[in-house]
Amino acid sequence: MTVQAVRVHRFTQPETLVVERVDPPASAGGVIVAVEVASVNPVDWKTAEGAYAPVGEAKLPITLGRDLAGTIETSEIEGWTPSDRVCAFIGQDRGAQATRVRVTAEEMTRIPDPVSTDIAGALPLAAMTAWQGLFDHGGLETGQRVLIHGAAGGVGHLAVQFARWKGCTVFATAAADDLDFVASLGADTVIDYRSQRFEDVATGLDLVFDTQGGETQARSFATLKPGGILVSTLDPDEARAAALGVRTVPRWHAQPDAVALGRVLDLVVEGAVRVEISRRFKLDAVEDAHRFARNDHPRGKVILVV
Repeated sequence: MTVQAVRVHRFTQPETLVVERVDPPASAGGVIVAVEVASVNPVDWKTAEGAYAPVGEAKLPITLGRDLAGTIETSEIEGWTPSDRVCAFIGQDRGAQATRVRVTAEEMTRIPDPVSTDIAGALPLAAMTAWQGLFDHGGLETGQRVLIHGAAGGVGHLAVQFARWKGCTVFATAAADDLDFVASLGADTVIDYRSQRFEDVATGLDLVFDTQGGETQARSFATLKPGGILVSTLDPDEARAAALGVRTVPRWHAQPDAVALGRVLDLVVEGAVRVEISRRFKLDAVEDAHRFARNDHPRGKVILVV
């Protein structure tokens, strides 16, 4: 028996993706999940273009995808049984955009009954990026002032809700068409990044969460109070931060964390967090999904229905 998988054989711009038949994964002490939903994230098209440093040509061909939701088919882990609904953020050594995937206990959590498979599949990587950025790297605490850039995107819309849940004052940047959406997520002040200078509105901040880099990051340092911190998913300007008396953290990548992912799912059940799904694509339309996610700047997440 073979499985279908989204594969990259060579780096190209725009990327060339192939949905092909490959050997099924071995359980190897984990579980085999029949994937129902896989998420589309920026790391996917960056990997396919050769722009994601941890994946070089020596690792090709590679199956894309880092997060998924589905049902366990076989298990070699005590306490996990076939028919369990799970979602997971998996390591780069495998690929979630496939019909079957091996998952470890450290990567997966059960999907609570009220949560749909679509929502669970859209959540893991974006949620862990936002959660780890704000809390693990940024040390965000109740009562602090925080600015979230790209607040309508997959990571950003979750970061806004996590900061609101934590009891922070939330500033957020977004395009004009997304201002009402971001406000509905709980942002106290929403800034149109095209017509307003966010540094004139958001000041005295404890934390800036940056997924944009470039000029946006450079201008963000001025919004921080002395000792404040900028947490970026892109290379931070550490010299600029030091000169201004603020902090940053070295470039980091989100890591699988089943405990934290389970906490986020609890927040979804409680109604404290919602996951926006912009569009759904079939697995064989993965190139269309990548183009839409990269070029159309959708609200929330894009998913593949396997």
